[in-house]
Amino acid sequence: MEMQTIKYDNGIVRNFTIATMVWGIVAMTVGLTIAFQLFDPIYNAKLQYLTFGRLRPLHTNSIIFAFVGNGIFMGLYYSLQRLCKARMFSDVLSKIHFWGWQIIIVAAAVSLPLGISTAKEYAELEWPIDIAITLIWVVLTINVVGTIIKRREKHMYVAIWFYLATLVTVTVLHIVNSIEIPVSLTKSYPVYAGVQDALVQWWYGHNAVAFFLTTPYLGLMYYFLPKAANRPVYSYRLSIVHFWSLIFIYIWAGPHHLLYTALPDWAQSLGTVFSIMLIAPSWGGAINGLLTLRGAWDKVREDPILKFMVVAVTAYGMATLEGPALSLKNVNALSHYTDWTIAHVHVGALGWNGFLTFGIVYWLIPRMWGTNLFSKKLANLHFWLGTLGIVFYTVPLYWAGVTQSLMWKQFTTFGVLQYPNFLETVLQIIPMYILRAFGGTLYLTGACIMCYNMFKTVRSGKLIKEEEVQVPAAWVDEHISKDNKHRWLEKRPIQFAVVSLVVILIGGLIEIIPTFLIKSNIPTIASVKPYTPLELQGRDIYLREGCNTCHSQMIRPFRSETERYGDYSKAGEFVYDHPFLWGSKRTGPDLHREGKKYPNLWHFMHMDDPRSVSPGSIMPSYPWLFTQDLDNSTLESKIRAMQSLGVPYPKGFDSLALTDLQSQAEIIAIDLQKQKIPADPSKEIIAVIAYLQRLGTDIQVQK
Repeated sequence: MEMQTIKYDNGIVRNFTIATMVWGIVAMTVGLTIAFQLFDPIYNAKLQYLTFGRLRPLHTNSIIFAFVGNGIFMGLYYSLQRLCKARMFSDVLSKIHFWGWQIIIVAAAVSLPLGISTAKEYAELEWPIDIAITLIWVVLTINVVGTIIKRREKHMYVAIWFYLATLVTVTVLHIVNSIEIPVSLTKSYPVYAGVQDALVQWWYGHNAVAFFLTTPYLGLMYYFLPKAANRPVYSYRLSIVHFWSLIFIYIWAGPHHLLYTALPDWAQSLGTVFSIMLIAPSWGGAINGLLTLRGAWDKVREDPILKFMVVAVTAYGMATLEGPALSLKNVNALSHYTDWTIAHVHVGALGWNGFLTFGIVYWLIPRMWGTNLFSKKLANLHFWLGTLGIVFYTVPLYWAGVTQSLMWKQFTTFGVLQYPNFLETVLQIIPMYILRAFGGTLYLTGACIMCYNMFKTVRSGKLIKEEEVQVPAAWVDEHISKDNKHRWLEKRPIQFAVVSLVVILIGGLIEIIPTFLIKSNIPTIASVKPYTPLELQGRDIYLREGCNTCHSQMIRPFRSETERYGDYSKAGEFVYDHPFLWGSKRTGPDLHREGKKYPNLWHFMHMDDPRSVSPGSIMPSYPWLFTQDLDNSTLESKIRAMQSLGVPYPKGFDSLALTDLQSQAEIIAIDLQKQKIPADPSKEIIAVIAYLQRLGTDIQVQK
């Protein structure tokens, strides 16, 4: 067979490896900061850019897109070249992808603390950054598909299947969920509202976990785990079943995040059914990975790289069993809005994504620098610190979650809530939050040790930037028996990608289209009116400060919730909410019926010093709301944007909006002034109070 020499590009892998480690430390440090903020408000700096509400989306985005994202690209660029026996399609595209992705991360790191956010979970970045993400994703897709097309081995190894499915599905998810109407360079409104926005958001949110945090990492598992163990994948046939069943079933499961909400019951049930079905393909992949190590368990005991990978695959199996369990309505009734869900998410993030990334870094760097690992003992220390960190992080949160749920639902023998004050629950779980922060400290310490170990390893070698290898001059066809019918598809990347696209579109279309086209799914309520200009401004400030990260606006039809908060939430109440704000975690009480519950003075004092009206509260104070003038420069544009989205403001109302706003602000300010509060109607606090006093007041609330 004629052979030729090519050079694999290790330079781009080096770049993404360094970015993975650097952004990993940054993202974990932000996460540890907000962990401390949760048990003592003293850690909320007086600087408005560093409060929990602004740092929490920065943490989630930096972990997902900076740490894990760069980790994906690190492994993809290394493995794809070797699986295809070809250099990347374009070095220029590789560099554009790397620097473009880092610029996007920096833009997120600047904009989110500034309060520039859409408030859509895992999709908080505003429209200019969304466009940049789309363009860079296209660059990556062209580079990957181009490399696959020019490959020298006809058979596309299983890891490539997962890479292609990731490229296709993330494209669909990002575009559909990010359709928005710009108001200014830093502000937009999603085209969807209320129930429809909730369905699309969690179709995106759940599948961002599926197709950004799972499928590409499964591709990395199928490449790096066999390499590290020096063993073939346990079952090729199982990998086929695993891949197709996973990508088909996963896309349906998003509604399980919205059980017992105003989402139509049929959509909730579909989400539950397909979530339960997910156990089979997910565990098929985990079993395929673990059984790849058959005969290599002695090596696992000695090799820290394999230790990381084994715990990663085990964490994947645990998380993908617990996820379907949490989608059962009786379990979800206990777990939703509690720290149980946070613990579940971090089993996947810290165990599956974090540990597999660490294992790949330990495997890659000595090979690319042509040297040996600096210290195996430090790697083992990292492993044990990381493992203990996961335990100390998640176990207290599971405990906290169960405590929260049981206290929220507990009634006395007289039939009244035993803990009517939400704050009683918060005070009970403070010790769990302290333990969680301790676990995070252990995990971050381990990651820092890895960075030191890798620095010393790099210093002892020299990067093999252009790795020369001998490859066949023409295509080769290996590994697969002639009678395998799946082989036809494996030779054709474009057809493979198209079939993957069709498979993932089925579930999304069946769930989303009826919710948009069948009006009976979202019955309207005549008394529900659009927000006034002042209330709209207050809502935007509420989003800017990240209040939605701690407060839900969705009262579920449980007696414990209706007794505590008021009448359960109706689908028609949210038709003008762009975006929806149902929330996913209650660190504070639900606010959907907050309107008129307390006087304006109470809200004024609560935002200035929460502990003055709620002793023991862990909520940060917001002193800047009392000094910053309300920015009305884009008010007319906001009203016009809302009108274009179908919000029934009268024609020409944009030119009257400022007058309307000032009139309502004067009424609130005068009420405060009567109580000896020197309130200024031009300040942001007045708009926030207006919004809070509006919540849930459109319908007749049952007493």
